[in-house]
Amino acid sequence: MAITSNSSARRSRWISAAWIAAAALAAGCVSMTEPDCHSANWYDYGWRDALGGLRPMLEVYAEQCQAFKVKADEANYMKGWHEGKWEYDHRVHTSDCCGP
Repeated sequence: MAITSNSSARRSRWISAAWIAAAALAAGCVSMTEPDCHSANWYDYGWRDALGGLRPMLEVYAEQCQAFKVKADEANYMKGWHEGKWEYDHRVHTSDCCGP
C-alpha cells in the first residue's frame, strides 16, 4: 500500500511540475492582440497566471496593450492574481505530494 501512495505522490509531483513548466513557457510567449487588449477580463488573466504558479505578468500585458492605447486594469488583475495565488498555495500544500 505504501508503494501505491508513494507512486501516486510522485505522479502528482510530476503533473504539478509539468503544469508549472507549461505555464512558464506560455508566459514567455504571451502576445496580446488588439482585440485581446480591448476585451480582456483582467481578473481572469491574474487568476490564470497565479494558478499556473507564475509571478504577476501585468507589466508584460500592460506594455503590449499600451501599443493599442489600452490601459491594463491593474486592480482587477491583482485581485485575480492574489485569489489565484491563494488557490495555488492551497492546492500545493494540501496535495499528496507535500504532506508530512
